[in-house]
Amino acid sequence: MADLDVTKKLSVYHLLYRLNLSFANIVRRCRQLEDTRVVPSKYLRQFQGFAQELQAEMNQELLLPLHEREMDDWYRYGKVRAAWEKYLRDPDDVFIHAEERHQQLLRQGKKPPRLHGKEKKAPRR
Repeated sequence: MADLDVTKKLSVYHLLYRLNLSFANIVRRCRQLEDTRVVPSKYLRQFQGFAQELQAEMNQELLLPLHEREMDDWYRYGKVRAAWEKYLRDPDDVFIHAEERHQQLLRQGKKPPRLHGKEKKAPRR
């Protein structure tokens, strides 16, 4: 799908909403007709089912490209957030996370890798 601006995306979702609202109205009108008992219920229930099947099929076909577009946007705009988080990150955070992981492994009874600068050297004799 071509790149959508925010306004066009809103328009597409609004049209999809209106389409689904129209199907809901068809089902509601069939139920109202059923309440009149003028038209046999079996036909009206059948028409409701046809309408809902068509609605589901159309939603499936229309939402697939929208889902792909949203995934692309999520990835693209996620880069903006990641860049901002990288900008805010303290360069020393890596040492804090390494120490936290070291302690986590010790609590789990596992042997953590050696952290450079943390080991005490044996005294020379």
